Amino acid sequence: MDILFMIVCAIFVIGFLVFIHEGGHYLAARVFGVRVTEFMLGLPGPSIGFKKAGTRFGVTAVPLGGYAKVCGMEMGPISEHAKAVLACVYEQGTASLPDIARACDISEEEAQDTLDQLVEWGSVEAPRKHDAADLYRTPAEEPTRAQRRVAARLCRPLSTESAAGTPRAVPDAHALFERELSQQYRSLPFWKRSVILLAGIAVNLAFALVAFIVIYSVIGFDVADPETGAITHLVVGPDRAIFAGFSYIGMTVQAIMGLFNPATAVETVSNSTSVIGIAVMSADYFAAGLAEALFFMAVISVSLGLMNLIPIPPLDGGRFLIEVIQKLSRRQVPARVMGYLSLAGMALFIGFFVIMLNQDVQRFIFGNW
Repeated sequence: MDILFMIVCAIFVIGFLVFIHEGGHYLAARVFGVRVTEFMLGLPGPSIGFKKAGTRFGVTAVPLGGYAKVCGMEMGPISEHAKAVLACVYEQGTASLPDIARACDISEEEAQDTLDQLVEWGSVEAPRKHDAADLYRTPAEEPTRAQRRVAARLCRPLSTESAAGTPRAVPDAHALFERELSQQYRSLPFWKRSVILLAGIAVNLAFALVAFIVIYSVIGFDVADPETGAITHLVVGPDRAIFAGFSYIGMTVQAIMGLFNPATAVETVSNSTSVIGIAVMSADYFAAGLAEALFFMAVISVSLGLMNLIPIPPLDGGRFLIEVIQKLSRRQVPARVMGYLSLAGMALFIGFFVIMLNQDVQRFIFGNW
C-alpha cells in the first residue's frame, strides 16, 4: 500500500506540473492564433478524448505529464510545392500519395516531403492505421466564430462541422496557403514566438508563487521558539509570501548555475534527485498534510520551470536561444544543426538522469548514500 501511495503521489505531482507547463504553451499559442492540434494529459501514445476548436483534448495511456502539439515549430524551409499540394488535397478531400504526385506533376518523394510538412502544420490529416492505402485527408473543420455570429444574427441554423476527408472548393490556392501559414508558429514575429516558448516556464513559476501565498498567507505555518520550544502559528501577508517565493526561486537559480561551474558541478548533481527521489519524497510530503504537499509541489514546479530555461535544445531555453541567434544573425539555423544540438542535449540529460537515478537507488533503496 505504501508503494502504491508513493506511485500515485509521484504521478499526480509530475503529471500536474508538466500538464500546467504545457498548458502555458497551449494558451499562449492560441492567444496568438497558432493552431494546436493536440493537448493531452500523459505521454504520447494511445489516447481517448474529444475535439474542440481544432484541438484534440484527452488522456493518453500513460497519464504522466502532458504535451501540446503547437503547429509549425519545425523551422526548415517551406516546400516549394506546398501551395499546389495543399490545394490538391482540399479539392479531392481524400487522396493517395501517387494521385497527389500526378496531379501536381511532381515526384512521389517531393509529394511525401511536402505532405509531411502539411501534416505537421495540421493543414492535412495523415494516413490512418486502417487505410488500405496511405490516404491523406482534409482535416475536420468547425464553423468559425464569424459564421456562428452571422447565423445567430439571421436566426438561421448553423451547419455542423465538415468531416475529415470532405472535398472543399479552392477558388484561390494562394489565399488558402496564406490562411494556413498564418496559423503556424513559424509565421509569428520573434517576440510572440518567445512568449510561446517561455509561457510554460512562466506558468510553473506562477504556480509556485501562488502556492507560497496559500501556504504562508492562508494556511499559515508553525514556528518554534528556540529558547522555550513553544509553538506559534503564524500567518503573514501576501507580500512576504511572494518575497519568500522569489527568494526560493533565486536559490534554485544559484543551484542550477552550479551545474556549469566545474568546482560545484559534482556537488550540485549529488544534491539533485530523479523520478525515484521525487516519488519517495512526494509520499512523505503528502502524508504530512496540505501545506507540506503544496510546498513540495512548489519546489518541484520551480525546478521544472528553471531547468527548462537551460539554453540547451530541445529544452525551451535551448529553443529560445536559437530564436535569439536567428534574430541577431537574421539567418535561420539549419535543420541539420538543430538536429545535432538536440541530440547532444538529449545525450547530456540522459547522462544526468542515469547518474541521479543511480544516486536515488543507492540512497532510498539500499541506504548507501
